[in-house]
Amino acid sequence: MRLYLDPEDQRAIGRVTTVVGDHGASVTAVDFVSTRDQRVTVDVTANARDSDHSSRLAEAVEELEGVHVHRVSDRTFLSHLRGKLAVRSRVPLKTRDDLSMAYTPGVARVCLALVDKPQDARSLTIKGNTVAIVTDGTAVLGLGDIGPVASLPVMEGKAVLFKQFADVDAWPVALDTTDTEEIIAIVKAMAPVYGGINLEDIAAPRCFEIEERLRDELDIPVFHDDQHGTAIVVLAALTNALRLVGKDIGDITATMVGAGAAGVAIAKLLVAQGIGDVRVVDRHGIIERDSDQPDSGKQWIAETTNVGRVTGSVVDSLEGADVFIGVSGPSLFDAGELSRMADDAIVFALANPEPEVDPILARDHAAVVATGRSDYPNQINNVLAFPGVFRGALDARARAITEEMKVAAALAIADTVHADELHPFHIIPSVFNTDVVPAVAAAIRDVVERGEDAAPAPSFDLEEADDLV
Repeated sequence: MRLYLDPEDQRAIGRVTTVVGDHGASVTAVDFVSTRDQRVTVDVTANARDSDHSSRLAEAVEELEGVHVHRVSDRTFLSHLRGKLAVRSRVPLKTRDDLSMAYTPGVARVCLALVDKPQDARSLTIKGNTVAIVTDGTAVLGLGDIGPVASLPVMEGKAVLFKQFADVDAWPVALDTTDTEEIIAIVKAMAPVYGGINLEDIAAPRCFEIEERLRDELDIPVFHDDQHGTAIVVLAALTNALRLVGKDIGDITATMVGAGAAGVAIAKLLVAQGIGDVRVVDRHGIIERDSDQPDSGKQWIAETTNVGRVTGSVVDSLEGADVFIGVSGPSLFDAGELSRMADDAIVFALANPEPEVDPILARDHAAVVATGRSDYPNQINNVLAFPGVFRGALDARARAITEEMKVAAALAIADTVHADELHPFHIIPSVFNTDVVPAVAAAIRDVVERGEDAAPAPSFDLEEADDLV
């Protein structure tokens, strides 16, 4: 809030901070702006819960004698003014000679070189370090189907994370269509610019076909983060949780609630890592072995999981399970139902903002508890996965992100928490742990180098070129 105060009132600031505190907020900063025009101008920063709370605070402060609220600003909105991204040049443009190399006539030589050797585009253009963040805005986390325009702040934020954590240049591509064929065609048409495609917040089951088709038809990595980023971090956290309780993944049974994009991807990665069994629950109950299902993701679940052929409800699925993984909705059952699980149970209640079961009460019945929230220990956060995955894939000129790469990425994340650091409240590293992205990127590069799924090498040595520059 920017306030105008009576210059003769020495206690005005104290009365303002008291009123703010009385109305359930805390003052975090007081900045004197000026003492002109027979008034004192002060900026008061306070933490409000939401817009309504902010309005009530302003009204209460305005009622104080000798205090006028000039304006109220929301710091979150201010941080988004003009967007969170910008483009900057990597080459100087200070002289005519600079211009002649960056643009005409010098640029023509580079264009003609790419006609002869298009594989050099990853070295001579932005393609080698640029990812498209593609969305239709139909499944934005916690917000649902809000459309492409309203999804843009989220996509911009994703691009900021790419840059901050992995120095990958990412750009939002919010599409005003939900037609599967149209989305596929648009992404294929713009693919020459990008070294990778990050699909984001596209609703299931369309997201499965879009990703599968693009993986088959493009020669660059296509990665649906809502699926695979979540799955990678879940496997990383589970790996360390199992280390803590002394269980082997091949011997355990997991029950998972949620058979959407994230649920299918998690199940596939757990199976790839050799889990004993997985029971997957959707809104109709436990998905039965060999049952007919409405989409390809659930059909894979029916054909692959629930080896024990368990039937029933969410609560029934908990019986004897070693692990609970929730990627569904809030407050599905009382925490007491977790007593049905095996000893040293592991509970990942990942629904946001309200988990499937109360995480605090869950600790009475489980050895390890994780959520998707930042205000509880063990946050399962995709930021631990996607920056390093794309950093490694771009560096290695990968054509695709394989199951082997995802498993390698998960184990790399897990291993950044050393054995002597493992604790029920610390099974997963912080997103600000600077060891995570290099470790994940290295794991991805190692997998690519062991296989044959890399794009052709450039016609010149990039390291030698860097030395010349």
